[in-house]
Amino acid sequence: QVQLVESGGGLVQAGDSKTLSCVVSGRTFSNNNVMAWFRRTPEKEREFVAATGWADGFTIAADSVKGRFTISRTNATNTLYLQMKNLRPEDTAIYYCAASRRDGRFINRMEIQNYDYWGLGTQVTVSS
Repeated sequence: QVQLVESGGGLVQAGDSKTLSCVVSGRTFSNNNVMAWFRRTPEKEREFVAATGWADGFTIAADSVKGRFTISRTNATNTLYLQMKNLRPEDTAIYYCAASRRDGRFINRMEIQNYDYWGLGTQVTVSS
């Protein structure tokens, strides 16, 4: 059974930094698989934040977080990270880790329907 467990959420002030982690277990992903972070607010459905391949190192990020958020992974420990800097109140959301079984070379990594496994989420609250 595949499990994704996020951690690292909490309350911060605007301008602060925070790093989220996601540990994946129960499946060995191939080098072409993709991992991503999404987030959800009461006003918005789950939206794409950033994605990376397990092996290709190719990363993409939403325009709203470019230059502030960095996605990375440590394959040896099956851990995905999201480093968030200069946080803004509008970054307040539940952040979800997601994994795809599909070949990342042939999918749109920003599309939610391409991800098969999800964590339960971790809340990040940014106060102004």
